[in-house]
Amino acid sequence: MSPKITGELLRLLRNAMRNCKYVSEPIQAYIIPSGDAHQSEYIAPCDCRREFISGFNGSAGTAIVTEQHAAMWTDGRYFLQASQQMDNNWTLMKMGLKETPSQEDWLISVLPENSKVGVDPWIIAADQWKHMSKALSSAGHSLVAVQDNLIDVVWTDRPERASSQLRILGLEHAGVSWQDKVTALRGKMAERKINWFVATALDEIAWLFNLRGADIEYNPVFFAYTILGMNSIRLFVDLKRLSDPALRDHLQLDSPSKADMSIQTFPYESVYTELQAICAALGPKDKVWICDKASCCLTQVIAKPHRTPIPYTPLCLAKAVKNPTEIQGMKLAHIKDAVALCELFAWLEKEVSLFFFNPFFSQQKDFVGLSFPTISGVGPNAAIIHYGPLPETNRTLTVNEVYLIDSGAQYIDGTTDVTRTMHFGTPSAYEKECFTYVLKGHIAVSAAIFPNGTKGHLLDSFARAALWESGLDYLHGTGHGVGCFLNVHEGPCGISYKTFADEPLEAGMIVSDEPGYYEEGSFGIRVENVVLVVPAKPKYNYRNRGSLTFEPLTLVPIQVKMMSTELLTQRERDWVNEYHRKCREVVGAELERQGRKQALEWLIRETQPIV
Repeated sequence: MSPKITGELLRLLRNAMRNCKYVSEPIQAYIIPSGDAHQSEYIAPCDCRREFISGFNGSAGTAIVTEQHAAMWTDGRYFLQASQQMDNNWTLMKMGLKETPSQEDWLISVLPENSKVGVDPWIIAADQWKHMSKALSSAGHSLVAVQDNLIDVVWTDRPERASSQLRILGLEHAGVSWQDKVTALRGKMAERKINWFVATALDEIAWLFNLRGADIEYNPVFFAYTILGMNSIRLFVDLKRLSDPALRDHLQLDSPSKADMSIQTFPYESVYTELQAICAALGPKDKVWICDKASCCLTQVIAKPHRTPIPYTPLCLAKAVKNPTEIQGMKLAHIKDAVALCELFAWLEKEVSLFFFNPFFSQQKDFVGLSFPTISGVGPNAAIIHYGPLPETNRTLTVNEVYLIDSGAQYIDGTTDVTRTMHFGTPSAYEKECFTYVLKGHIAVSAAIFPNGTKGHLLDSFARAALWESGLDYLHGTGHGVGCFLNVHEGPCGISYKTFADEPLEAGMIVSDEPGYYEEGSFGIRVENVVLVVPAKPKYNYRNRGSLTFEPLTLVPIQVKMMSTELLTQRERDWVNEYHRKCREVVGAELERQGRKQALEWLIRETQPIV
């Protein structure tokens, strides 16, 4: 993995930081967040500004460039990857380690007095702006909005923004009409006496209108904004996309059933001026809802007396709790995914020196594409938590090393994400021991019974306990929310010591369960299922508050060869056997129906009971 040579790009950026054509006064530092104007995790090629300037292409990270320094903050998933992708112009700041300064503290330590720190106000979230501005001003510096993105200034061949064809999601997949979703949203607004709601997150807008796009690879979303009032709906989108008669009929653009369901359409770029006009006409007591993670630029259009920022929007919360149709779709998607993976693993067992991936998935009904770049690592590459195969770092799959594959797909009826760690020869005793600690953590979460109202961070230690007892750990969260034919990572729920763990888990939410262990330079292990939060019925019901547990949606065998079964309790063995029985019953029936004999034979071999 060769690092990107960035000396000349940094020189050009620093020139732009001093150029009065782009800044009213020279700035002494420039912040490059990793997201887009919608604060998306996965972004379109035209928005990959942090990657362009640094070479680091992980999904999380913030770059800061000063006159003398260039620094990159990222989390434990990407320490190894970032160090390999960046040249020596950059300093890697390892988030989560106590010796690593925060971005604000670092800036304060390296900047001259009374410095100006610039950032594109469309790209930085409002809550981040508020926090950083306060910290910098307390040290005599100032955070300033730079309207012309300075990376775009030096990025001469920047790609155009995508504008893909929109896909209508019918009731047979969505379960609830967009009109009913609007009505429910307005009900939430009325409860809080809110007059307007500004939606900026792309997956929320796609979910609200039962539409999907392909503007961002792996994520079936499209570039849009929505401003919704109690009697009006404004959709900001590339208007050329709305010419399809079926789409116009779906949105009732030409003949709305009710006046308050009439959608007014505007060019995507006009959201700022339209929001300004709405805010100029607000009454003294009118309130506008906007997520505190929306762009600083749009948020600051709304005067403080009218602004009601919220950490998670009603759309985010409603989208996280899947309806019965979505749950059934997710179950079907995971069965199809299991069929594809059983085929892949059965084939790999015989042809370990070869590797093909997509064909197994694309043969399944309603397959749309992958849900993230496949992580496929052998030996030391598997220790890079988000490793992506590259010609200069590829290793041949052999019978001598651990193999980790983290894959996911988008089907019209659901989104998948699964990780399996395998060995096609004989794993070492240490590899088996580490794998078993990870598996014990996975089972502890999957089998957990917990009270209604429990937040995900309380379950995170369940996944780590066996590793901690042996002095081991992993530097990523244990689980994230999963969308339904939407983003593979979604809030507000999850199982983590930090991200996605802020809202209580509810029945109907879908999250991943994915503890791991990574030995740098040697191997990586992760076991991941997507699980559904369901009601539990323990013996007692303290204060009538009810209990929850998890039901695995992923139905792919966990390799027994990698287990040190003597380290498993009887209860853990029973869990493995019951899980494998369900894999054999559900996925086996589908493999038989599709006539995939070799994969069925592999499934039966891999799901024999352990004792």
